[in-house]
Amino acid sequence: MKLIRLLYFIIFLGLSGSIFAQDTKIRGFIDINSSLENDHLSFQIGEYDLFITSEINDRISFLGETVFRYDLDKNDFEVSVERVIFKYNYFGNHSFLIGKHHTPLNYWNDSYHHGRVFFPTIDRPYLFKAGIIPLHTTGASLQGMNLGKLRFGYDLMVGNGIGSNDLKDNDTHKSLTAAVHIKPLDRMRIGASFYHDNISPDGDDHHGLGLGIEEAVKQQLYTASFAYFGKKLEVLTEATYAANTAESSGTVNSISSYFYAGYRIKEKIIPYFRLDSSHFEDEEFYYTNNDVTTFTTGIRYEINYLAVVKLEYQHESISLLDNINRVKLQIAIGF
Repeated sequence: MKLIRLLYFIIFLGLSGSIFAQDTKIRGFIDINSSLENDHLSFQIGEYDLFITSEINDRISFLGETVFRYDLDKNDFEVSVERVIFKYNYFGNHSFLIGKHHTPLNYWNDSYHHGRVFFPTIDRPYLFKAGIIPLHTTGASLQGMNLGKLRFGYDLMVGNGIGSNDLKDNDTHKSLTAAVHIKPLDRMRIGASFYHDNISPDGDDHHGLGLGIEEAVKQQLYTASFAYFGKKLEVLTEATYAANTAESSGTVNSISSYFYAGYRIKEKIIPYFRLDSSHFEDEEFYYTNNDVTTFTTGIRYEINYLAVVKLEYQHESISLLDNINRVKLQIAIGF
């Protein structure tokens, strides 16, 4: 019943925006998948994403994103409010934003959200699965876009930390994010970012991975990225260096990276590959310390801008564990 009520509320919100002449738009995204792993074939419904934008006036806008995804533990769909952002353009291309954001720490998290139709591959890189990138931040930020000849951009954000939630910060510390990028050429972006957080032992574990921590952890993340999506060639590579510090363990370091490349051989066909690599020190106490290397190769067929089919082969090598081979098929659409 709660799910049905929420759907009614979202539909009413969109209709009321149109009635009162706000420029309100509602879009949706869904992906349907099939995977073959260890001779076991499965079909899956992916994320069902409702995306709302509203231009309230020339300076004020709103963005909301709600995702419905299947929860294996509850054996039912759950609702997740992914983004709620109030944006005020106070001068030129400079804006103030407040709400729940996707943390602007790397290109992937800043550019690809939950509409899998826009992903160059079926899944996110492994560093997201490992919980290295803090996906969301509830807080406030200053943002600048397309400044000067190099189209410089920046994000400066303060928010609740990783161990907190959308309603309350569980300690006196705030997470800090600083990100900059330039666009020296059309379709190219080069960026760097920094993230700092103090994670209390009484906070939630990072992104629900169930690891937990027994003492306070100071976390610092450094990320560099390069993206180029030309008319033929596509290249995207990013690396994140993480330093986790605890009083009893000192500082341990890890580095995770990925490299993606694709080439459009016809108007709608793009073969591609992606290599993911995550290396952890043996003393790592916050992340899972198993090194992981994943190789993915696939082909993407773009029926049109809002309908894409992807077919992939994935080989995942995890230290101290058996290798995993899988074949995946995805149909992703926007509506």
